[in-house]
Amino acid sequence: MALKYTQATIEHFTKPRNMGIIDNPDASAIEGSPACGDMVSYTMKINPETLIIEDIKFKSYGCASNIATASKATEMVLGKHIDEVKMIGTSDAAKELGGLPSVKMHCSVLAINGIKAAIREYEKKIGRIEDKERVITPELIKKVLTDVIHPKHGKNIIDNNNVIRVKVEGQDIYVVVELEPDEEMFAANIHEEIIEHIESMKCTHEVIVKIESRTGEFI
Repeated sequence: MALKYTQATIEHFTKPRNMGIIDNPDASAIEGSPACGDMVSYTMKINPETLIIEDIKFKSYGCASNIATASKATEMVLGKHIDEVKMIGTSDAAKELGGLPSVKMHCSVLAINGIKAAIREYEKKIGRIEDKERVITPELIKKVLTDVIHPKHGKNIIDNNNVIRVKVEGQDIYVVVELEPDEEMFAANIHEEIIEHIESMKCTHEVIVKIESRTGEFI
């Protein structure tokens, strides 16, 4: 069945704003992975005195929703202080577009997190935040997993009560996810998204993800 997009989404997909690359940017980041189907990169100019984003460009390597959310996200942050941008929620690009199909909500997360990643690297570069190694804990992993969207429901897998166990043991991270029997078709997608988001933390741990049916059998 064809996905239904809002007029705003179609408008940003067919006429994307701020597409391209800025030469000698103050901040840049790449979010996502081509292996998982969606990736977006940002370059931006930030005023060092006011910390206002004065210019931003993006390049998309994904679907129509990926392009539309990245385009909308650049409009949302242009001219704003980086602290204000850091407060933007991961679903806000989708909201600004009037909503996205549930199976495409992860594109909004990708678009906003890409911009925040660029800002975080900029803040490290100018010494505004410390570049210290993060301590990997189950609580930190659960926070990262709030960016993994269940394709059927359009909600993250923590709020949707899919994650039943997270354990960090030495250099291993274990995540156990539970799905309804009729959600098996989404198992591979959710598995890939979990691996991608945890590995984006650039930790050296091995990530072991098990997805099981609510009937108790592994999918």
